[in-house]
Amino acid sequence: MKSFIKLALSASILASGLVLAGSAAAQSPSGKPLRWIVPYAVGGGSDFLARTIGAQLAENTGQTVVVDNRPGGNTAIGAVETVRAPHDGTTVLSADNGTLIFNPALYKSLSYDPLRDLAPVSLMGRFPMILVVGQTTDIKDAKDFMAKVKAAPGKFSYASAGAGSPHHLAMELLKERAGLRMLHIAYRGAAPALVDVAGGQLAAMMTDLAAGNAFIKGGKVRAIAVANATRLPQLPDVPTFAELGVANVEAAALVGMVAPAGTPPEVIATLQKNVAAAIHTPAVSKKLVEFGVEPVGGTPQEYAALIQKETAVWHKLIKDLKISLD
Repeated sequence: MKSFIKLALSASILASGLVLAGSAAAQSPSGKPLRWIVPYAVGGGSDFLARTIGAQLAENTGQTVVVDNRPGGNTAIGAVETVRAPHDGTTVLSADNGTLIFNPALYKSLSYDPLRDLAPVSLMGRFPMILVVGQTTDIKDAKDFMAKVKAAPGKFSYASAGAGSPHHLAMELLKERAGLRMLHIAYRGAAPALVDVAGGQLAAMMTDLAAGNAFIKGGKVRAIAVANATRLPQLPDVPTFAELGVANVEAAALVGMVAPAGTPPEVIATLQKNVAAAIHTPAVSKKLVEFGVEPVGGTPQEYAALIQKETAVWHKLIKDLKISLD
């Protein structure tokens, strides 16, 4: 992980998205531009979320928003860059489960401490996980999938968007809850994983709707269950795992905004107010839902409580299953 720090320090700022506001209806935390670090490459779900919300935030506040993509190190490069930024509300990070919850359990040595170094601002959106299989497979539905896997322990393989990703751990959660044995094949992103599931090279994967929607709509993969408390409005005919008799299989990529620890509470409050207002703008909310995101925009306290709750669940699972990325 030490190499992540060197990379973060040596890399030049990549201002790959610039949004200028046309009005100043709400006051921004400072007169300076807002540098919004995204720890993933351009084009992914976190990037879409930051750019969509950032454009509206800029329009509402009159503040320039610069999206700075810093992929790598399971989000550690972006996290370290944020930790080292001024604690004045001019730098924020799009943080997901990996950044705040999974990484501390997956790595013995981490280049940042999410509890010590990062301050929650707001959970921006949830990307619920969906179990998909290739369209040409002989798997009829989720019950048939679980029955086939149980009948041949270790024979079936599943894909993920990467080791330690929400997609990976969502499937591990299903395996643990349903008593399944499958081999994990990690890919560099959801798209190549979905291509191989669609082609029949791998049996299944957990994906989010933002990544998988084109494959589902195009008939390349079939959604057979959702890891959510309720059915998704975009997939009303796809049952939840609870409906299928498998309890406590709920997983989502949780993407929120965090700031460097030490950012003044009043600045955090203003950031939260501005980002929530942007999220709840009808056009933005509609765009997020269509993309496959459940818009949130809650308070820092709600976000902190969610992180604490999720940490207890996932750290236990990671420990019980002895998952490590070191």
